[in-house]
Amino acid sequence: MLIIGAKGYAKELLEVVLESTSENIIFYDDVNKDIPDLLYGKFPVLKNTDSAKKYFEQVDKKFVLGLGNPNIRVKLAEKFIGLGGELVSTISEKSIIGNYGVVIDPGCNISQGVIITNDIKIGKGCLINLNATIGHDCTLGKFVEISPNVNISGNCVIGDYSTLGTNSIILPKINVGEYAIVGAGAVVTKDVPARAVVVGSPAKIIKYIPDEQ
Repeated sequence: MLIIGAKGYAKELLEVVLESTSENIIFYDDVNKDIPDLLYGKFPVLKNTDSAKKYFEQVDKKFVLGLGNPNIRVKLAEKFIGLGGELVSTISEKSIIGNYGVVIDPGCNISQGVIITNDIKIGKGCLINLNATIGHDCTLGKFVEISPNVNISGNCVIGDYSTLGTNSIILPKINVGEYAIVGAGAVVTKDVPARAVVVGSPAKIIKYIPDEQ
């Protein structure tokens, strides 16, 4: 298993990966020059695309995304699929997932303590971080980032590439538009337009993200 990234969230993701395997765990980081060749003195770190391509060809095609930002996640997913990799999901054994009507697309990261109830659709590449909860009949688009302790009530739609900040609360039947950002601790009581940034309780729009970003 190749973990893309070797800092921050990638180190948390390692614990989820270790729940299912301890063999052939490799990190990849071609950005941070201070990363050692062996992370924690144990896990090799690849530092260029040629080595990643060779790993996919000779060892294991599976990779997971160890970074949070939706825009970065989608770009890296495309890059490593292009190198011959297969984007897969990691789902912690310490999460709770409903038995009925739950669909989780490839490439999702579901961390410890997450609760996902029934009739929920989670799109490709989503990150659902520690202790987040998702109520019934919700839909998450592609590459959504759900930060720790987020609470999404039932019948919500969270658009592609959006980000929900730590401890934010989404009340029932709310739509959050694509590329929107909900600030940490915000309480969302009405729909959030695409590319809007909202903060506070109740959440209010403070700006919009330009299309080029």
